[in-house]
Amino acid sequence: MAFLLEGSVAELLLLLLFTTVKTCHLGCRCVEQSFGLFDSFSLTRVDCSGLGPNIIPVAIPVETSSLDLSSNGIRSIDGAVLSGPGYTTLSNLNLSNNLISVMNGSVFSKLCYLETLDLSWNSIENLVEGFSGLPLAKVDLSHNRIHEIHLNVFRVQDHGRPLSVDLSYNLLKSVTSKLSQPLNIQSLNLAGNELTSVPNLQDISLRFLTLDENPISVIDELSFIGFKYLLHLSLSSMPDLHTIKPQSLQNLRNLQVLDLSNNKRLKTLGTEVFHGLISLQELDLSNCWLTSLPANVLELLPSIKSIALREGVHCWRIQKQEQFHRLVGWSKAEAALTCDVTGVIL
Repeated sequence: MAFLLEGSVAELLLLLLFTTVKTCHLGCRCVEQSFGLFDSFSLTRVDCSGLGPNIIPVAIPVETSSLDLSSNGIRSIDGAVLSGPGYTTLSNLNLSNNLISVMNGSVFSKLCYLETLDLSWNSIENLVEGFSGLPLAKVDLSHNRIHEIHLNVFRVQDHGRPLSVDLSYNLLKSVTSKLSQPLNIQSLNLAGNELTSVPNLQDISLRFLTLDENPISVIDELSFIGFKYLLHLSLSSMPDLHTIKPQSLQNLRNLQVLDLSNNKRLKTLGTEVFHGLISLQELDLSNCWLTSLPANVLELLPSIKSIALREGVHCWRIQKQEQFHRLVGWSKAEAALTCDVTGVIL
């Protein structure tokens, strides 16, 4: 009997030794995730969403990696509530779907490992100070009330990570970037704002830019000067866009994808519009009123692989073999476009 009792005690001690009991803030949900060889270290995800504004300040377990404070009706937040045990390892913070109207970037100054910050679906009108000193990789400010943005607020320390900024569906009318050194922003989404021209973003090494659903009527010759690193450009669903001027895209020599879909007032694209697009692989002109493309479009776009036209018409590049010649054999294949709808005129 004594032997059995000693065995039971030993098993209980082993169970306590390898089981970590996490104390979670009242109403929150804490999930621990283990990593490394033999689960040698762990991080905790804390979900405190939908609990009301009195949830802050919230105590979180040591080694918390993700904190969700969304949908709580929070009106303001300061640095004092984002400090203490657990916050020193925080890499993901979700403050979306709250009532925050003013955001001071300095409140996150103690979150030394913060990479992802979600401030979408708030009432932010002003961004005060920047997010200096943070290793941010992604910032979401979509669905707010921002009228003007100075991109120097996103000047962060160089941690070797590109920064993605989503400012879609705000009330943006002006975007400025006057910086001594390039920002490491890779992706910028400005869809659904009130921009009337392409913003001056020459100081940023952008790879992806989205300007959909802005009241821009004309793309002029100076619009994309300095965008030499751009790979993906979306100018879709612009209700006023009717003209893309000749050579306005000529500086986009590395551009691979161009989306001009759903522009009902865009009826013509001259030959010179395509000058300089030597790397373009995908061109989306679906749901536009274009009736034709230049006859030499394959010469203008030597890297093109596919073009989408009108309602459900897709064309792609093929190599067309010429007739066999009895003296020289097969001649060199020529590029051609074929479409999945017969009778399409290109």
